[in-house]
Amino acid sequence: MCGILGVVAKSPVNQLLYDGLQVLQHRGQDAAGIVTAEGNTFHMHKSNGLVRDVFRTRDMRNLMGNAGVAHVRYPTAGCKSSPAEAQPFYVNSPFGIVLAHNGNLTNTDALRDELFRQDLRHVNTNSDSEVLLNVLAHEIQAAAGGHKLDNEAVFKAISGVHRRCKGAYAVVVLIAGFGLVAFRDPFGIRPLIYGRNQTAAGTEYLVASESVALDTLGFEVVRDIEPGEAIIVDFDGNLAARQCCERPSLNPCLFEYVYLARPDSVIDGVSVYETRLHMGEMLADKVRRVLPDEQIDVVIPIPDTSRPSALQLANHLGVPYREGFIKNRYIGRTFIMPGQALRKKSVRQKLNAIGVEFKGKTVLLVDDSIVRGTTSKQIVQMARDSGAKRVIFASAAPPVRFPNVYGIDMPTRAELLATGRNDDDIAREIGADAVVYQDLDALKIAVQKVRAGITSFDASCFDGKYITGDIDEAYLAAVEARSCGADNSDSGLETRQLDLNLKRA
Repeated sequence: MCGILGVVAKSPVNQLLYDGLQVLQHRGQDAAGIVTAEGNTFHMHKSNGLVRDVFRTRDMRNLMGNAGVAHVRYPTAGCKSSPAEAQPFYVNSPFGIVLAHNGNLTNTDALRDELFRQDLRHVNTNSDSEVLLNVLAHEIQAAAGGHKLDNEAVFKAISGVHRRCKGAYAVVVLIAGFGLVAFRDPFGIRPLIYGRNQTAAGTEYLVASESVALDTLGFEVVRDIEPGEAIIVDFDGNLAARQCCERPSLNPCLFEYVYLARPDSVIDGVSVYETRLHMGEMLADKVRRVLPDEQIDVVIPIPDTSRPSALQLANHLGVPYREGFIKNRYIGRTFIMPGQALRKKSVRQKLNAIGVEFKGKTVLLVDDSIVRGTTSKQIVQMARDSGAKRVIFASAAPPVRFPNVYGIDMPTRAELLATGRNDDDIAREIGADAVVYQDLDALKIAVQKVRAGITSFDASCFDGKYITGDIDEAYLAAVEARSCGADNSDSGLETRQLDLNLKRA
C-alpha cells in the first residue's frame, strides 16, 4: 500500500502535489517524494519521513513545472529504512522516465535476473518499483525502435509490461518531452482513478490512488482506470486510453475497504463509507448468532477506521454507541510500524480510555480487523483497567490468516494472530471474554451491496487464494525468510528513524 499522484496542469503543480500527498498520507508514512517536469528537465525531491517533514519551502521552490508525479511510501519490499528506495525512481534511457508505484510485484527476482542478463539494464536498489521502471524502459525502447516516441509505442510497451510483470501494480509515469502515463495491473488489485479540471487555459488531469485526492484538490472524477488499461495525457492536455491486456478482470483488494482507504473515498465505484456501514450490519447479525445470551451494555469503536461499522452495529443491536477511547492524532498508525516493540510502545501513546464508559459494563469493542493482535491485546487490557465487567472484541473483517503479497505488510504467518488459532484461542491470547469475526462471504456482500457488478476480489489474506496464480508454498517461505532477515538486521535503525518521526510529530 502506497499513495501515488500524477498530474498534467496549466500552472505550477508543486503545491497541488504536496497537498495531494497530505490527503494520501494515510497510505504511507515511511517516505515521500515529488518529481516535476519543466520542459525536458525533471526536478526531484524525496526522503524518508512524513510529507510535512520531507518538504521545506526551498524544496518546493525547486519543484518547477506544470506536470509531475508524487508518492508516499509504505514499505513492503526492499530495504524498508533506506532513503534510496524513496520514490519516484528515474532512468534516462531510452528516454527520461520517472515512475511511482503502488503495489508489489511477485516475480521480482526473475525480472531482476532478466534485466541483468537479457535487457542489459542495471538496478541499484532492492525495490520492486525500480525493477518495474526498468522493465517499462526496456519495453519502451523496443516498441519505439529508436524513433520518436508516440502513443502507439507506449501502449505497446505497457502490453509488454503486463506480459512480464506479475502481482499488483498501479503506476504513474512521467516521460520527458512526452507526457503522463498511468496504468493498472490486469487483475485490478490496487486502486487507481483519474479526474479533470476545466480552466480558462484548458483541461487539467489528475491521477490518484483514491478519489478523495481528486475531491479535495478540486478535480471532477471521470472514472477508475480499468484493470490492464493505460491512459496517456500529453503535456498539452490531450488524453488517450487503451486496454493493454488480453484478459483483464476486476479483483479489488478487500482490505482497501476494511482499513486502507479513507472512508470518504470511492474505489471502483464502491463507497468505502457505505461498505463499512454494511460491514457493521453484517457483523451485528453475526454477534446475534454466536452470542445470543450476551447482555451488551455499550458498543465502543477503536478509532478511527472502525467508527462507521461500530455505529451501524450498535444501531442494529439496539445498544448504545459511545466513544470510549480518545486518540492522540500526532502518533502514526501502529499497523504500518515495522517493529513489534515500537507497536507496543505506541499504543498507549496513541489511545486513552474514558473510564466512565467502561466501569461495571459489558463492553463490545469493534475494530476494523485484527492482524498481529498486539494492539488488540493492549486495548482489551485498557478496557479492563478502566473497570469493564466483560470485554467482547469484534472484528469487522474476517480472520487474517495468510500473508498478503500484493502490497500490504503481512509477510509472515507467524506474525498473524489468527494463523493456527480458533476464536477461543484468539480471545485468550488478547485477553477478551469472547471474539467475534466477520464472515468472508458477509464482507464480500457488504461491498456488493454498494456495487453489484463486482463478482471477484483479492481476499488472499483471509482465504489464502492468490488470484495471480503464481504463489505457492515455496514462494511464501522465501518471502518470510527474507522478511525475518531484514527485520533482524535493520530493526534498530528502523526504530531510531520512527522514534525521530514521532518526536517531530
